[in-house]
Amino acid sequence: MDYSQYNLEKTGYLKEDFRLFHINDQTKKDFSYHYHDFHKIIVFISGKVTYHIEGKAYHLKPRDILLVSQGAIHKPEIDPSVPYERYIFWIRDDLSCQELNTCFQKANDRSFNLVRADSALQERLKDLLPEIEQTLQNKHFGDTVLRNALFTQFMIYINRIFLRTSSSPDKKTYSSDTQVEQLLKYINRNLSENLSIDQLANRFFFSKYHMMRKFKNETGYTIHNYITSKRLLMARSLISQGMPVMKAAQASGFHDYTTFVRAYKKQFGKAPSYE
Repeated sequence: MDYSQYNLEKTGYLKEDFRLFHINDQTKKDFSYHYHDFHKIIVFISGKVTYHIEGKAYHLKPRDILLVSQGAIHKPEIDPSVPYERYIFWIRDDLSCQELNTCFQKANDRSFNLVRADSALQERLKDLLPEIEQTLQNKHFGDTVLRNALFTQFMIYINRIFLRTSSSPDKKTYSSDTQVEQLLKYINRNLSENLSIDQLANRFFFSKYHMMRKFKNETGYTIHNYITSKRLLMARSLISQGMPVMKAAQASGFHDYTTFVRAYKKQFGKAPSYE
């Protein structure tokens, strides 16, 4: 079996609690689908961008906010004819105040990643984001304390607006293939179960070849590679929480331990016992 495809172009690692990037550029670049080992928040300022996250395509408006959870498959589709300005936060999933990451869990539960801020929040962010950016550039007394306080304030705003949002996503804000959307939800909620191509095709009344082609077109990945990567991420999370490696492998849907270890080493660069 070829394990080289399990690495879904994972990019970026994070040592600090968060990093902030303020980018305004205009370049022609095609991004591939990928995921990160940390959470990400994009505050869209201007441009013409569609952001693809786990089978949904979000058509962004100025001041939209996107939450991209750790391990979520995503890519931006950028029109290079106009400048693209955005703030991007990289955020650890193990913040000391875990409550601040509640919004990412809610985004996963709802399978919806967009925060469309009201005018009051937009005004707050207009001042807050440059302030955080300034503390990253300065070396004045108390900048680290101030930076963390401003970041906490930002995350509280994001959580509050996201938790107030209706649990029914506004379908005007995104487009998706309904069948693939349902398939993705089922896979992510049943990673420990039998997810063979035949079983999925029977459950969703697909021709399996049509299903595989459609899934690849919408997500950039084969069903097999997607499921394997998600199971590996689940196993790594369980191991980090103290679950024995073999039990974590079984709980994540792997029935052959040797296959699991080989795939894990290929994906993460080290054996699972080293977590």
